Amino acid sequence: MMKKILLAILVALPMLAVAQSPKFGVVNTQTVMEAMPDVKTVNEQIEAASKKYEDEFQKLNEQMNKEYADFQALDAATPESIKQRRQQEIQDLYNKLEQFRVTASQDLQRQQQQLMAPVIEKMTTAINAVGKENGLTFIFEYGQPIYTGDDVIDVTPLVKKNLGLQ
Repeated sequence: MMKKILLAILVALPMLAVAQSPKFGVVNTQTVMEAMPDVKTVNEQIEAASKKYEDEFQKLNEQMNKEYADFQALDAATPESIKQRRQQEIQDLYNKLEQFRVTASQDLQRQQQQLMAPVIEKMTTAINAVGKENGLTFIFEYGQPIYTGDDVIDVTPLVKKNLGLQ
């Protein structure tokens, strides 16, 4: 009797190990993001803000170019103190232009991060839901795997479906 129980356990043990083997999935988040209408809205908002910064930058650049042209037009009879003041004004405008460029770039990055945060959260929630629904142990970003076994599932279509995308 003991041998039969031991034999049954030995036969059942490999089946239990197979039943509990980890399942892996891959997802191409770039493809999912491109299909999300929220991303298009965010990109449009960032482009509009970028256009405003570009317009302002162009105005500052034109102002600096005008000042530089005026400085170049000064004749040799112009006192040195006036030339130095004009040079300082041009340098101040250049510094202002560079500071504006840096500030605008930082602001656009901050805006993009703020606007994309809910979109990324939405996608992450969908990926987590697909993982739970399909009993997956891990979901990896789709990339350049050296080897992918038959048991790895591409969950990108499932994530899109969960988000209501095609």
